[in-house]
Amino acid sequence: MSGVEVGSVYVHAPFCARRCFYCDFAVTVDREPDPEPWLRAIERELQALEAEGLVRLAPRLETLYVGGGTPSLLRPEAMEELGRLLTGGPGSGDRLSMPGLEWTAEANPESLTPSVAAGWRRAGVNRVSLGTQSFQEPVLRWMGRLHGPHGTAAAVAVARDAGFETYSVDLIFGLPAAVERDWSADLDAALALEPPHVSLYGLTADTGTPLGRAVGEGRIRMVEEARYDEEYLEAAERLAAEGYEHYEVSNFARPGHRSRHNQAYWSGVPYLGLGNGAHSFVPPRRRWNVREWADYARLTGGPSLPVDESETVEGASRRLEDAWLGLRCDRGLPVRWSREGSAGHLVATWEESGWAEVRAGRLTLTPRGWLLLDRLAIELHEALERESRRG
Repeated sequence: MSGVEVGSVYVHAPFCARRCFYCDFAVTVDREPDPEPWLRAIERELQALEAEGLVRLAPRLETLYVGGGTPSLLRPEAMEELGRLLTGGPGSGDRLSMPGLEWTAEANPESLTPSVAAGWRRAGVNRVSLGTQSFQEPVLRWMGRLHGPHGTAAAVAVARDAGFETYSVDLIFGLPAAVERDWSADLDAALALEPPHVSLYGLTADTGTPLGRAVGEGRIRMVEEARYDEEYLEAAERLAAEGYEHYEVSNFARPGHRSRHNQAYWSGVPYLGLGNGAHSFVPPRRRWNVREWADYARLTGGPSLPVDESETVEGASRRLEDAWLGLRCDRGLPVRWSREGSAGHLVATWEESGWAEVRAGRLTLTPRGWLLLDRLAIELHEALERESRRG
């Protein structure tokens, strides 16, 4: 078979019982979605990819991530059916039989029932990502979340009872001051559950969302930058004190519980995305599918792939992306520049400001530096480009 082999696959399940106030994801509202049309559309996209011949699934996958949307809304058997679909086809072998396979599925706390969790374990799912966001009822109501303050604790109990040893709790920080959220109390509640993994996401007011419109009309004021930074740094300090490894700008893990799937994204290796809005990367090309579920389902019924747009990432743009990806992780970047050059002087100012550290020949950002990630990546890239042009 021809084509670039990929070992990491993302599958998008777009269904949600409700669209949250801040949500800009490729979702469609359906409280009781039938997984059959979704599975058939994914199958048709796989068949079209095989016919195209540019990419193919590895005989054994290393990571599989089912996100959304809310995959836990689908019936318990849906993951087993997805697994059979991914392992089907001539010469495919058993792609999900690799002993080290990391198979993650996202769930909202209220829909991770014992039957769903048991069905996922039968299928081979071994990691759950819980969309907690907060443990406070007024905050959850403002966001449009359906679980209550104790929903995540109940979901964690369900996951543990089903045999999941790795699960992640997601939290959103940087809410408007008018919401009156106690961020420290949310951190207390999250740590009390002793999750192996925690993800933090700063609230953004994306154009087109109800939150974005409210901000644009002046009805809501986003949090001040100083408060945003304080909440992030408080979380980073407390999680580190509890033994979590801050291995990426937004992610913290107990030893042995890092997300290998997300690390594939940050490493710049090829990966495949299936479903509406999903992204794929086969260097130097990145492409993404149409966002709307109805359009995706319709297009997969035709002769071509449901691709919306694509871009080529090479040359200076690839070097900038590599710098950004390296700096966003605790692996950092190898120091390949002179301390006497412009890049060396730049990094020295970062160290003096407490934004970065150079250890064992690698440059890594501190939590304070991660708050400035985009700016610092551009600064370093531009300095290195100037040095390169000078020869």
